Amino acid sequence: MGIRTRRARTHSKTHFVGFGIAGVFGFIALLCVTLALSLGALVGSWLQDLPDYTSADAYLVAEPTRVYDADGNEIASYYLQNRRSVTLDEVSDYVKKGVVDTEDKRFYDHNGVDPQGIMRAVVGQLTGSGDAGGGSTITQQLVRNTVLSDEQFEQSLKRKVREAYISIQMEKEYTKDQILNMYLNTIYYGNGAYGIEAASITYFNKHASELTLNEAAVLVGLPNAPSMYDPFVNPEACKERRNLVLLRMLEAGHISQEEYDATCTEEIVLNPGELSDSVGDYPYFTDYVRQLLLQDFSSETILQGGLKVYTTLDPEKQKVAEQACASQVDKLDSQGIGAALVSIDNSNGYIVAMVGGQNYGNDAEAGQSSYNLALAQRQAGSSFKTFTLLAAMLDGMSPTVMLNCSSPMRITAAWPDLKNYGNNNYGYITLARATELSSNTAYGQVIEAIGIEKLQETAKLVGIDTPVKPVLASSLGATEVTPLEMCEGYSTIASGGIHRNPVAITKIEDRNGNVVYEHQDSGEQVIDSAVAEDITEVLEGVFDAGYTTSYVNAYFNANQPAAGKTGTADDASDLWFCGFTPQLTTVVWMGYRQGSDPVLIYGRYAETYETSQPIWTEYMNTVLEGVEWKDFPSSDHTATYKPNSSWTFVGTSSQNYTDDSDVDYDYGTTDETDDSTVDEPTVPVEPETPVEPTPTPDPEPTPDPGPTPPDGGGTGGETGGGGETTPPAEPTA
Repeated sequence: MGIRTRRARTHSKTHFVGFGIAGVFGFIALLCVTLALSLGALVGSWLQDLPDYTSADAYLVAEPTRVYDADGNEIASYYLQNRRSVTLDEVSDYVKKGVVDTEDKRFYDHNGVDPQGIMRAVVGQLTGSGDAGGGSTITQQLVRNTVLSDEQFEQSLKRKVREAYISIQMEKEYTKDQILNMYLNTIYYGNGAYGIEAASITYFNKHASELTLNEAAVLVGLPNAPSMYDPFVNPEACKERRNLVLLRMLEAGHISQEEYDATCTEEIVLNPGELSDSVGDYPYFTDYVRQLLLQDFSSETILQGGLKVYTTLDPEKQKVAEQACASQVDKLDSQGIGAALVSIDNSNGYIVAMVGGQNYGNDAEAGQSSYNLALAQRQAGSSFKTFTLLAAMLDGMSPTVMLNCSSPMRITAAWPDLKNYGNNNYGYITLARATELSSNTAYGQVIEAIGIEKLQETAKLVGIDTPVKPVLASSLGATEVTPLEMCEGYSTIASGGIHRNPVAITKIEDRNGNVVYEHQDSGEQVIDSAVAEDITEVLEGVFDAGYTTSYVNAYFNANQPAAGKTGTADDASDLWFCGFTPQLTTVVWMGYRQGSDPVLIYGRYAETYETSQPIWTEYMNTVLEGVEWKDFPSSDHTATYKPNSSWTFVGTSSQNYTDDSDVDYDYGTTDETDDSTVDEPTVPVEPETPVEPTPTPDPEPTPDPGPTPPDGGGTGGETGGGGETTPPAEPTA
C-alpha cells in the first residue's frame, strides 16, 4: 500500500471520528433544544388558563359576615369558614417571627420560590430528617390556599409550576409584610379556625396581639398538621412541635437561650373561646337580618364576603323583651305555646327588639323551633279594628257618630247573625265608645258603610303588606297578618301619621371598611296629622277605660301616655295586645306555634289579660322607666269629618244621630246642625282592678252574671271572637 493510500485512509478515519463526536454532541444539543421547546410549549400551555392573580381580590379568602347590635356588640356571624382577619400590627411579634423561622426562613430573601429550600426539603426527605421543613415558601402556600385553592390537593408537576409562576408574579405586586399578613389570615389552624385571630380565640380566648411566646409557638406549629398536633387531643405531640418552633426561633436569634429553656418547660394551658356563630344570642332577629341581606346580596357574598352589618337591635331592650315573653310562656306551661314581640322606635322606625319565639333550634322533639313568630301570619282579631276605624275616619266618619250596638245583628245576607262577645247589648253609643267595648256589631256596620276597599287601601297605607281579604269580616281581624306588620301600622299612628318602613339594618360595610349601604330616614306623611291625633285619642280611651285592657290599665306604671287595642281570634287561638307610647310601639302575640288550637287556662279559653297584656306591660314598664314624659304628636289643624247624619248604617236608625256637642268627646268638627240628642248609653260596670291570676287546680269561679267587658276580636259568627269576659279577681288575704 502506497503512502498516498495510507494517508487517505488515515484522513478518512480521522474525519469520520471527528464527524461522529460532533454528531453526537449535535444530536444531544438538538435533543435538548427540542425538549426545551417542547417543555416550554408544555409549560406555556399550563400557564394559559391561570386565574386572575393580578387582582387583590384573588387573594381574599372566605370571610364571615359579622352582625352588630345598636351598641356595636357582635351578635352573630354568617360563614362557611370560621375566620377573622387582622392587620399585621394586630399580631404578636412572636407569631410573625416564629412563622418565618419555621416555615420559610429565607422569606425576606427569595423572590417567591426558594431553590435552597427545595433542595433542603429533598435532602430531608432522603435522609428522613423530619425537621428539614417543606420546600414551599410562605408565598407559595398563600397562592395554594387562595388563587389555586381548587387545585391545592392536586399532586402534579403542572400545579407546582403554576404555583411557582404565580408566586413569583405575586412578589412583584406585594411587599413581604403584605404577603405575610395575607398568609396569617388564610392558614388553617384546626378545630374550625381559619387565620391567626380565629385560632387565638379558639385555643386561648384572646386576641392574636396578646399571645405569649408559649402560645404563639403552639399556634405556629399547628398548620403543618392540625389534627396531629391538636392540643385538645394530642398535647404531647403538640408540645414536641412547639419546641421545634422554639428551636427554629433560637437558631434565628429571635429568642434567647433563657427564653427557649424556660418556654420548653412550660405546660400548654388552653382556654377555649368561641367566636360568634350563625345562631348568636338573638337568633330570630339575626335570621331576619339574613333574610333582608339576601334581598340585595348573594348567599356567597353573605357567607364569604366579610361584610359588617350594623343593626338597630337595642341589647338591653331585647333582653327585657325575651325575659318578659319567656316568663309568661313558662307560666302557661303548655307544650307548643309561644310568644312574639316586636318593638319599634316611633321616631325613626328602628326595630329595637324582636322576639320570634322561645327555645330556638331544629330539634322538634325537644320543643325547639327556628320559625320566627314575629313574621308569622296570624288572625289579628279585634286589634285590626284600629285600621277599620282609621279607614272610616279617613273616609270622613267622626268617632262621635252614634251606632246601635245591639246583638245579634244582620249586616248582610252573607253576614246575617253578627254578635258582640257574649251577645252583649250596648245600645246606642259613639264609635269611640264602641271601640272601647270592642263591639262587633258596631264595626260590622262601619265596614258595610265605607266598603272593604277603603280598609284595604288604608291598611296598605300604614304598612300592612299582606293583602286584606275582600270580605267584610276583615274589619274584625279575619285577615292573617304578622306582628311586625301590626307594629309598623300602629307605629304609623303613634308617630302622628308618618309611615316608616321598619328598619333592622342601619349600615353595611365591605371587608375593607367601605360603606356599601347606609339607612336614610324617609318617613312619609300618609295620614292627616289631625286624624292621627284623633284616633290616638280614641285608643287612649280604650287603654284608660280598662274594659278590654284591664291588665295594662292597672299595671302600666311608666310616666307616659299610652294607647292600644287588644285582639283575640276565634276560640282564643291568637291573643294580641298592640299598644304604644310617644316613644315606642310594641306588639305582642301569644298562641300555639303551629296550627290554630285554642289556648286554654284551667280548661277555659285564655284571655289577653293573662297572656299578651302582661308581656307588654312588663316590657314597657322596664324600658320606659325613668324616661321623661312626652306627649303624643299634636296637629296644627283640626280634622274635618262629614256630618254624622250623612251616614247610613244597616242597624242604626237615622233619628239617633247626634251633634258633636251632645257627647263628651272632642274629635274635630263635623259641620253638624241637627239639635237632636240621645241619652248616654248604659255601659257595663267597670271591671275590678286585675292582678296576676293565681293557678289553682280548678277553674276560677264565674263572677256575677252582669254584663262583662269584652275583648271583641274574631271574625264574627256565633262566637264573635274571644275576649276578656272576666277580669282577674282581687287577691285574697
